[in-house]
Amino acid sequence: MNTHLRKLRTEKGITISELAAAVQIDVGNLSRIERGIQLTSLENAKRIVDYFNGAITAMEILYPNKF
Repeated sequence: MNTHLRKLRTEKGITISELAAAVQIDVGNLSRIERGIQLTSLENAKRIVDYFNGAITAMEILYPNKF
């Protein structure tokens, strides 16, 4: 599954390792979150939203199958 989070990250030219370090999420966990196979906490979602300055919403991260 190609989630909005993955699309946004790749469009911005950010590696998954760079994003994981910036938002303090394990790379493996972030990869699973991006693929929509692992749910994350609201706290993690907010850190990702803040990193992208609101270009993605917490709802899009928490419920990738809906967007």
